[in-house]
Amino acid sequence: MNASARPAPSFAGTTYEAALADARALVPALRERAARAEEDRVILPETLADLHRIGALRVLQPKRWGGMEFDYIAYVDFCEALARGCASTGWNAGNLLIHHWMLALYDERAQQEVWGKDPEALIASGIAYPQGNGRKAPGGFSLSGRWNFSSAVNISDWNMLACIVREGDKVVDHRMCLLHKSEYEVVDDWHVLGMRSTGSMTVVARDVFVPEHRALCAYDLRGGVPFPGAKGNPNSVYRVPFSAMAAHGIGAVAVGNAQAALELSIESVKQRSTSYQALKMRDIQTVQVRIGAAGARIDAARQLLRANCQEAMEFARAGLSANAATKLRLKRDLAYAAQLATEAVDILHAMAGANGIYNSFPLQRIFRDAHALGGHFSFSTDAQFSAWGLSELGGENSNPTL
Repeated sequence: MNASARPAPSFAGTTYEAALADARALVPALRERAARAEEDRVILPETLADLHRIGALRVLQPKRWGGMEFDYIAYVDFCEALARGCASTGWNAGNLLIHHWMLALYDERAQQEVWGKDPEALIASGIAYPQGNGRKAPGGFSLSGRWNFSSAVNISDWNMLACIVREGDKVVDHRMCLLHKSEYEVVDDWHVLGMRSTGSMTVVARDVFVPEHRALCAYDLRGGVPFPGAKGNPNSVYRVPFSAMAAHGIGAVAVGNAQAALELSIESVKQRSTSYQALKMRDIQTVQVRIGAAGARIDAARQLLRANCQEAMEFARAGLSANAATKLRLKRDLAYAAQLATEAVDILHAMAGANGIYNSFPLQRIFRDAHALGGHFSFSTDAQFSAWGLSELGGENSNPTL
């Protein structure tokens, strides 16, 4: 860190257990704030302050920059923990913390420009490569595009924007371009069914020059290969394949959201009797079955995501790059885990009956959030099952960033 850096806490000595306990301790406050955050369509200032205070956004940041530099499984564990309190908070935390991980892959000069000034800097992203158009320019690239679903962009200082680089009609490169907020426009178009406080607005950039050191080649994100920041950040966690594992943390948000539904449903059932027959709900077998069915799905989804992270770390520690079939399987598993979590929420919401439609009943927000986040392309079982199935049937993968 250079001398111009503003004072910021270091979490380099924090243990995994202590950090995760701090995240879980926020759950009651996040649940209390969730309705107000949804109305404001942004992470509340007190919530953002809490996340900074416990270092929840820096669990994958290099220790030399004051981060915790935990193994990749932290991406799942911390996102799930926070989503138990508020799915939108978990989602934004997941995006912000994985971008610290990504910045560690960039050239040292880019890391200095961001973390050297502020180790707690917030970084958003627009990850759909076709939405950005890049062309080579002396010393870097010229970038234009319109990226939607840029989560937490309304509170972020920087943005990582994906683009396809062409020479004429020929695709010659894929880049993740790091831009300061002064270099792009934010369009406030986030008026949606669920996940309302993620602030996932649209970003527009017009002919912005991006120096080479702030334009990370997407092929360096495939895992097990050299990347510009490797000399300063040699930890194997930074060799996990981004293309296969980029969304596992936000998949964990679906699991944490479902876990919240289960906890709130159990609490409600213990206290309720039926309106017409005055039976204790906990004694009704169909209610017991639904609780069991939802719990099984949530546990299975959680274990699937955590196992994938552990497998990805094993590849990274061995200095290996997983083949395309393995990466497609990891993406398939993520989509299935998200589906299981959504099914759990649906089971529990249906059990709530008429109570489940009131704005004052937290389960209705959890239900909306589950279906809003379930629309993410990474969670499409049609797309991810098909891609893996094609590979198993001898088809050819055409994605150069995989």
